[in-house]
Amino acid sequence: MRRLVWSDKAREDSRKKVAYIAERNPPAAVKVAERIDQAARDLAVMPIGRRGRVSRTYEKSLPGLPYIMAYALETTSAGDEVLAVLRVIHGARNWPAETWPE
Repeated sequence: MRRLVWSDKAREDSRKKVAYIAERNPPAAVKVAERIDQAARDLAVMPIGRRGRVSRTYEKSLPGLPYIMAYALETTSAGDEVLAVLRVIHGARNWPAETWPE
């Protein structure tokens, strides 16, 4: 399994989404947080997804959730593979190539 790391921005994206849901439905927020985390762990095992809109990234729609997880595959100097979660973006967002939505 690849090592899994989260960018600060991806953690912030996830936290904001879960907090928004928690205001309305705390049990659902817990489930969403678990599903986002599980999706990242699953990608570390088997990175599947489409080519991302930002160079050298990939995007995976999260099953049953309206989110896209943007990630990159990296190799360390020791030759270890790392899956870096870069962003967690609502699927209704549309953003131009080579940029992230704000």
